[in-house]
Amino acid sequence: MKTLDKIPTSKIQRASKLISTGAKVGVNYLKYYGEKITKSEEEAKVNLNNNNATDIYDGLKELKGSALKVAQMLSMEKNILPAAYVEKFSLSQFQVPPLSAPLVTKIFKNYFGKRPSELFDHFEPDSTNAASIGQVHKAMKDGKELAVKIQYPGVSDSISSDLAMVKPIAMKMFNIKGKNSDQYFKEVEDKLLEETDYNLEITQSLEIRQSCENLPNLAFPNYYPEFSNDRIITMDWMHGKHLSTFCAENKNPYLANQVGQALWDFYMFQIHKLRKVHADPHPGNFLVSEEGTLIAIDFGCMKSIPEDFYIPYFELSVRENLDNKEFLDAKLLELEIIRLDDSEDEKQFFTEIFYELLYLFTTPFQEENFDFSDGKFFEAIADLGQKYAKNTQMKGRNANRGSRHFIYMNRTFFGLYNLMHDLQSENIIINNYKNFQ
Repeated sequence: MKTLDKIPTSKIQRASKLISTGAKVGVNYLKYYGEKITKSEEEAKVNLNNNNATDIYDGLKELKGSALKVAQMLSMEKNILPAAYVEKFSLSQFQVPPLSAPLVTKIFKNYFGKRPSELFDHFEPDSTNAASIGQVHKAMKDGKELAVKIQYPGVSDSISSDLAMVKPIAMKMFNIKGKNSDQYFKEVEDKLLEETDYNLEITQSLEIRQSCENLPNLAFPNYYPEFSNDRIITMDWMHGKHLSTFCAENKNPYLANQVGQALWDFYMFQIHKLRKVHADPHPGNFLVSEEGTLIAIDFGCMKSIPEDFYIPYFELSVRENLDNKEFLDAKLLELEIIRLDDSEDEKQFFTEIFYELLYLFTTPFQEENFDFSDGKFFEAIADLGQKYAKNTQMKGRNANRGSRHFIYMNRTFFGLYNLMHDLQSENIIINNYKNFQ
């Protein structure tokens, strides 16, 4: 794979890259309009999506950082984006061009004053895994196999300017009006900045490990602060398949249930017991050992769940509450989904939408055991997403609704549900987490 000797870090360099990518997308649309004359609308649209997905991803993978992180986040939205985008953006999880060996050496000298070969008994100059914010190298020290994660240069400094550039596009795509929108972008910016603070990640990793290591079929690496700082993390090298590889290759339903139950318990325990959750549930953050143990390896993105959000959020997972009109109205107002300045028409419109969404998304919580391999449940989610994407009544209405905490909580459940479905876990005990302290 091609390696990178440098990454665009200045605002002008990064803006220029985005502009050139936009120009390629413009050319693709010209091709699309031409193909509509000689090909069917469906065939022309498939070609347009394939070309755009390729050009956008090729541009973002060289920028890395928050730009590529957004693609990674979007790759989990299987029910919203066209398949071409999901397939291409999913590569951002662990298949992007790595930094060259000389640039890696330069980074180590900047932070430790030494080359990697002077710190470790052995250090692989070629990365084993390159993602949106950093890449991983294998090393040895005193007989221990280690994983060394190195952050790309300039990632932290470019987050604010990257988000400022994509903000107008996001607002148009998701029908977000200017009023009250800043809180949502600030939430994303703060979380991305936290992900670039590797000292914070080590602290969070150790906290989660201490709290969750007694959960069955779950494992965590050890961390080595003496070989870590705010831009480099050194941890145990953990043996296992990436979760996506395990999902693709596994034919054993018992293992699918074992791994799925471990993943579900891990998330429910964090949410309900710790009020803090690993809010980046994509397959690149998990490995599966030969014995079927789930290994969690990345804790850069953690979301604290305040009590005044947690209580109404999960109160609406109870069907009796959801079907109580007076209770529902009060909770939707509490969660900022309905606003005091809404007209009666707006209140009715958004209440109906969120009732339908909540009814569907809380379905697993109505059962003692749930079958996440059930295609009908995920087809219903996809159909509902398409229904509201095509809803003409949304136009002209301010769609930026809900507490800022919805962004990462909804992302967590979207990602978790998709991973559970990919695993084809059939018999998950929903409240199993209550058996652990």
